[in-house]
Amino acid sequence: SEAMAGFLREHPKLKIVIEGHCDDRGSAEYNLGLGDNRANQLKSELVKAGISPDRIKVISYGKENPFCSDESEQCWQQNRRDHVLLASQ
Repeated sequence: SEAMAGFLREHPKLKIVIEGHCDDRGSAEYNLGLGDNRANQLKSELVKAGISPDRIKVISYGKENPFCSDESEQCWQQNRRDHVLLASQ
């Protein structure tokens, strides 16, 4: 997150969207909460590094957009992630 904060400091007009994702175990509601927590944790780290919170939008997709569809620990780890995108201006 420090590299991301550095990039955002160098580009002060950019805004980002942090998408929180989870593996497919557990209910949809549970995973939406986990994805929200994951994305907000990254947002908090960026804010602590000096990035204005109004530049960061958080969305949770829970288990709805998996990166990998195998039923294995390696796949589940890949699905538990934050995905950061540039926000449309």
